[in-house]
Amino acid sequence: MSIDESTLARELRTNGIGVEEVRVSPERVAVAYTTTLPGAAPDHAEMGRVCNTFIDLAEAGEFDPRRIEATAIRFETGVQATWYVDADWIEALNTYRISEEEFSARVLDSVDTDPDEPAIVGSGATGERRRRHAGTRPGPTRLRGSPVARAVLHAAPLLRRRRRHL
Repeated sequence: MSIDESTLARELRTNGIGVEEVRVSPERVAVAYTTTLPGAAPDHAEMGRVCNTFIDLAEAGEFDPRRIEATAIRFETGVQATWYVDADWIEALNTYRISEEEFSARVLDSVDTDPDEPAIVGSGATGERRRRHAGTRPGPTRLRGSPVARAVLHAAPLLRRRRRHL
């Protein structure tokens, strides 16, 4: 089933995500959100709430899994990071082919704290903030596969513990 942008934004906001913009296409969903914790890397709890929103909608048959591209925005200071979830990962999780830990590891491996472009670029504040502050960010600090990302993963997985009925 296809979901519209306003419904998806409402679902994300219900889960505590400060949605700036949502775009839905047949191939992907792009989400830009303002982070509540503007550190060097995106907050894993926020990432988990975004992921859980899509996983729950897919489980309920209200969302056909597709690639999710997320942009975490620091209020007034530009893009914090981009990250993504492949449609296959959601399907694999919901059909028990991968564990929650594996899903979390894949999402954390996708984090880019020095993105070339945010997931949503354009007329909205997201694009303007990115252009205005592009020269003020520190150099590359990619987390993909880093020991830090792996250590944090084991300390606090992205996904809330979910009851699985086998």
